[in-house]
This record gives sequence, C-alpha cells and structure tokens, in this order.
Amino acid sequence: MDPLEMQHDSKKSNKPKYSKFTQQELPACKPLLTPAIVISTFLLVGILFVPIGLASLSASQEIVELVHRYDTSCVPSADKVGFIQDTKTDKSCTRTLTVPKHMKSPIQIYYQIGDFYQNHRRYVKSRSDKQLLYKDAAHLTKDCEPEVYGADGAPIVPCGLIAWSLFNDTYTISVNKKAIEVNKKDIAWQSDKNKKFGSDVYPRNFQNGNLIGGAKLNESIPLSEQEDLIVWMRTAALPTFRKLYGRIETDIMENDQLTVVIQNNYNTYSFGGSKALVLSTTSWIGGKNNFIGVAYLSVGGFCLFLALLFLVLYMIKPRTLGDPSFLSWNRCTLDYPN
Repeated sequence: MDPLEMQHDSKKSNKPKYSKFTQQELPACKPLLTPAIVISTFLLVGILFVPIGLASLSASQEIVELVHRYDTSCVPSADKVGFIQDTKTDKSCTRTLTVPKHMKSPIQIYYQIGDFYQNHRRYVKSRSDKQLLYKDAAHLTKDCEPEVYGADGAPIVPCGLIAWSLFNDTYTISVNKKAIEVNKKDIAWQSDKNKKFGSDVYPRNFQNGNLIGGAKLNESIPLSEQEDLIVWMRTAALPTFRKLYGRIETDIMENDQLTVVIQNNYNTYSFGGSKALVLSTTSWIGGKNNFIGVAYLSVGGFCLFLALLFLVLYMIKPRTLGDPSFLSWNRCTLDYPN
C-alpha cells in the first residue's frame, strides 16, 4: 500500500466520531420565553408567594414571646468575674415578669447567650464522637484538647471543651406565687439521643479538675439521658443563640405575674457575653420569626410588580416574535444528519 494512503487512513481513524452527546445535541427542554410565558410565570409566583408570606407573618405575630436579660441585673458586685467565680457566694437572683398576652401551652423555655462563638474551629473540634457513643472508647481523646484527662490522669468522659463549658444556670418559675413544674424531658433531638450518645456510656472524671467550666453531670445517668448535655453539644452557627431549657405544660394568662428564681452560675462575664431567659409559645412555623413572612412577601410582591411592568410594556410597545424555526436547535446541521 502507498505510504501516503496509509498516512491518510491513520488521520481518518484519529478523527473523533460525531455524536449528539459531544455536540450537545441531546434532547433537552429549551423553552421559548415569549412575553406570555414570562408574564404568566411572574404572575404565578406572585400569586403563590404573597398568601404564604401573609400566613407566615400572621402566625409569627400570634406568637407570644417574653425575653428578659438578667446577666447585668443579677450581679451586685462591680467585679463581675470575681463574683461569678467565687464558689462561696450565693448567686440566686429573683426576677418578676408580667405576661403581656395569654400564653397557650406548651410554653418553651430557652436560655439565650450572646457573643459566644460556639462555631470557633478549635471549640467545635474539641470533642470525641466515638467516646460519646461507645463504652469502650473512653481512651479516644486525641481531638479533645485541652480537656482530656482528669486530676488522677484518667480520661474525662465526656471530654473536650464543648462538654466542659456546659451551661449551668437554673430557673425556678412561679405563676402568681404558685410554683409550676418545668418539664425537661424530650428537649433534645431523638436522633441525637439514639445515634450520637450511648445508653451504656456514663460520665467519668467530669469537672473534677482545677478549673470548672460549667455544669456537672450525674455519673449514675447514661449520656443518652443527659438531655441538657445533648442540647448543648449541638453547637450553634451564630454567636447569639438560644437553646431549649424545658417546657411549661400549663397556660399562663394575660397580666399574670411570673416570679423566676435564677441561679446565676454561668460565666459569660469573662468574655463580655450576655444571658437572657426566653419564654415563647409556638405555631406551625415554630418560634417567632418575621423573616420568613417578609421574605415571601418581598419576592411575591416583586414578581407581581415585574408581571405588571412587562404587561404594560408589551401593550404599549408590542414586538413581533421571530420565526422559531430559525433557532439552532430547530434546524438540521449541515455537516451531519440527525
């Protein structure tokens, strides 16, 4: 065979084969955005979003929320850090609150902390998920620095800064001088209790060092039942956050007097943080949150405005549509057949 013909054949064999996949000619949805379609789409989105926004905003406005900051008023001393670190000082504080509107049960009790960066990288890393879940994993503490070993050199269970800094303020609530029970069961996610904390893992050597970070744990109760700890271990994304403390299972009427005895133990003063007690009812959207309703109303209203604007423009200055048959995906290619 002629060498030139062989070279020509090799070039032909190296040439890529035509395919609709490589040429991006596979069947696809390619809508033609006519004025009618665009106006109808904006109109449909607006009609759907505006009622959802109104319903969400109405549900949020019906929620009764009572927020009381107590970190400044519950410290009589000018030396706040010294006061909170003194173990011999009585830190109980009594606050009286008036309920502005009727609060239907269940009433959620939260503690709110400000300027506490639980999302800090070193803080988030300082835990051992295997140790929390498995009984034989107490020695797995490599990620728990600096809270790894107790005073006797044995591993701390649960180890790490997150558990060590467990919130330890307590609230005792009375309505019109009548004590009411705060239900602290089922305040944690069921998935966390079942899948992240072991039912046979018990606290050991916890808060027995020289520096006490927060609350102590009952060593006779497994971690899967320590719901205050489970709630705290789900770290917050923002520096100001709320965590569920408990629930009140009875209604509280308008103008009732709430007497709250606070054990002000948690140290937010050393880093300039704040603490507040929050009582809130709930609705189908959860707690009080105007943002969802405002967002839906804003998007829906903007879409209705665009639909009206395009309709007026189309009526004032109509524009003749081109022939869709000349679009590239509606014409056969010249080089290759379909």
